[in-house]
Amino acid sequence: MFSIEHEFDATVVTLVDEGAARLQEDVIVHAFEDCVTVEQYDPRTDRVHRVTLSITQMRDLAAALRLPEGVYTRDGE
Repeated sequence: MFSIEHEFDATVVTLVDEGAARLQEDVIVHAFEDCVTVEQYDPRTDRVHRVTLSITQMRDLAAALRLPEGVYTRDGE
């Protein structure tokens, strides 16, 4: 399950892990104009971990998820 919310300065997507297997904490993605952040709470440390990706890195990640193993460059950037 996931939700999408449009806020003043970002689009926020929350991914909820569902199912019978060992479940992970929710993942929250904030899409800003110049970067994307991915956050997840870690109950072992009681901290939220955040990764910040540039828009180019996010585009590369999206493209990589659809490609076989290898090393690639994206044309036009």
